[in-house]
Amino acid sequence: MTITLPAGLTAETRTLSGWGRTNPVSAQVVQPSSVEQLQELIRGAPPRSLIARGLGRSYGDAAQLKDGTVIELPAFDRIELDPASGTLTAGAGVSLDQILRVIVPAGFFLPVTPGTRKVTVGGAIAADVHGKNHHVDGSFGNHVQRLLLVDGTGTLRELTPSGRGSFDEAEFFWATVGGMGLTGVIVEATFSLIPITSSLISVDTTRYRDLESLMAAMVEADSRYRYSVAWVDSLDPKGRGVLTCGDHAPAEALPPNLQADPLHYDPKALASAPPFLPGGLLNKLTVRAFNEAWYRKAPKHRVGELQAIAPFFHPLDGVQDWNRIYGPAGFLQYQFAVPNEAAHLVPRTLEALRQVGAPSFLTVLKRFGPSNPAPLSFPIPGWTLAADVPAAVPGLLEVLDQLDGEVSAAGGRLYLAKDSRQSSGMSGDSYTRIADFVNIAERLDPNFILKSDLQTRCLHFARAPSVAS
Repeated sequence: MTITLPAGLTAETRTLSGWGRTNPVSAQVVQPSSVEQLQELIRGAPPRSLIARGLGRSYGDAAQLKDGTVIELPAFDRIELDPASGTLTAGAGVSLDQILRVIVPAGFFLPVTPGTRKVTVGGAIAADVHGKNHHVDGSFGNHVQRLLLVDGTGTLRELTPSGRGSFDEAEFFWATVGGMGLTGVIVEATFSLIPITSSLISVDTTRYRDLESLMAAMVEADSRYRYSVAWVDSLDPKGRGVLTCGDHAPAEALPPNLQADPLHYDPKALASAPPFLPGGLLNKLTVRAFNEAWYRKAPKHRVGELQAIAPFFHPLDGVQDWNRIYGPAGFLQYQFAVPNEAAHLVPRTLEALRQVGAPSFLTVLKRFGPSNPAPLSFPIPGWTLAADVPAAVPGLLEVLDQLDGEVSAAGGRLYLAKDSRQSSGMSGDSYTRIADFVNIAERLDPNFILKSDLQTRCLHFARAPSVAS
């Protein structure tokens, strides 16, 4: 698709895919150096030609556009900490990794962090990322106090969650949170932080022999811990697992040898996955061996273990390019959220994946608290299960289609930032406020400049029929 670039802006043709390495496409990538250059780019763009991209950690096709133009924002790198108010203002291209290196030594932590710190501020807001503390603190958008958005007309808007008296402004804010980049390009945001006195987490770990007892313990943990997450052995018929719960450790509780520098923070990548791996490396035998070792290495019950931020919140960041272990065919993540009364879909899904022979060593179960006002935000009160599986498993897609219907019928949904294969029927049925989002997005982008492969695949009804294809 031909697009006229502003003076001084160059484009590089690249092959892009999501973190799952499925469905690669060719697109031209641009990196505007200023808000003004970004505005000029958008104003001169034809319909269905632009989408923003962070660090490529959406698993599917949310931040790519076949034969289109993809906007990256590394020049939007402002980081300004206000210790007095406990807030941070950051450019949309700044990663959570960069932020943590500034705020942790200063006595603050992110209000919400996903399982990787290699996510930009813009991406965290556009996907409304969640973490191990959703049952207490909600998702990332809950903590954003203001954001700057260049909408589909090239207009720079300052948006706040309350709208400061403007109903439209509040609607625009909440549509942008979780809006997957379809309302405009986020360029900056201010959000609140969590004050801490040490960089360590006090962690309680318990093994459970079956899924029923594990899930019961997770419900009980909701009121006791800020952070909780469970790993589930997806190949075990009983669903054994490990529950890990924690809170920020106060400096005064640290042993003497750590009190001299309680806010020390220095995460490191420990290894890198080789660039070429055989497609059959992950199978039921290798995953079974891994799951057995992972379960056995966890203590039966340990209380108050001190863990650093990186291994507790971002363990996979310790292995660079870990997505390569799935081989050239890539992988997909099936992540759904269902209300408490549909908890049976957790064991049902695990059983379905076992039956089809889809091995997963990354199977994570978490609790969700109340939703926020964002119409496309993923979390709903209840449960969320995420399982990473090789994309090439025969019969996998048919099984997932069946599960989609059960999740939707139970009032659940799939996470757009992790999805790479759901249909427009599934997303339309499960995101019950999609009509609200459609209305708001079309006011922010009346010429339909913004488009992604995700939108083409499963949100194409979020655009007028004449421009949906």
